[in-house]
Amino acid sequence: MDAFIHPQALVDPGAIIGKGTRVWAFAHVVRGASVGEACNLCDHVFIEGKVVLGNRVTVKCGVYLWDGLVVEDDVFIGPGAGFTNDLRPRSQQHPAEYPRTLLRQGCSIGANATILPNLTVGRWAMVGAGAVVTRDVPDHALVVGNPARFRQWICRCARELKFNTVDTARCDCGRGYRRLRENRIKEEPHAT
Repeated sequence: MDAFIHPQALVDPGAIIGKGTRVWAFAHVVRGASVGEACNLCDHVFIEGKVVLGNRVTVKCGVYLWDGLVVEDDVFIGPGAGFTNDLRPRSQQHPAEYPRTLLRQGCSIGANATILPNLTVGRWAMVGAGAVVTRDVPDHALVVGNPARFRQWICRCARELKFNTVDTARCDCGRGYRRLRENRIKEEPHAT
């Protein structure tokens, strides 16, 4: 299936839209932007020309993605989430190059959260609604608040992980995890 482009969406010539992607009304994808397969870009989404989106990415209404943002596969970006790409902006002054902000595979950004530039949100991490992210978010971490702070470890399925005394956890979905010394966790191979 080719991409669906709503009649009131604007996709500039030179923008790449993957198979099965849906671009809804009043969305604008600028020339040079790359959007993967099976993505969903909801109403009033703006994607600047140096943005890269992976496959199966959902971008909800009212989200603007600026140059420097790289989004891996399976990422969810909630309504009104804000991304910045200049820590010291001034009118009519543009940096030669924008810092890279990376959203790793499977992470979720809550509604109205703000992500500052030059940061990484880890794999399967979750940023709570309204949070202001001022530093990197580890894989599988849930962060909330302003500034965003660690709340708990979560599974790929988004359930809370409860670690035992030997620093392992098993989620109800069957996935296992090990806590590492560097304030990180590692997903163990999944038994099928």
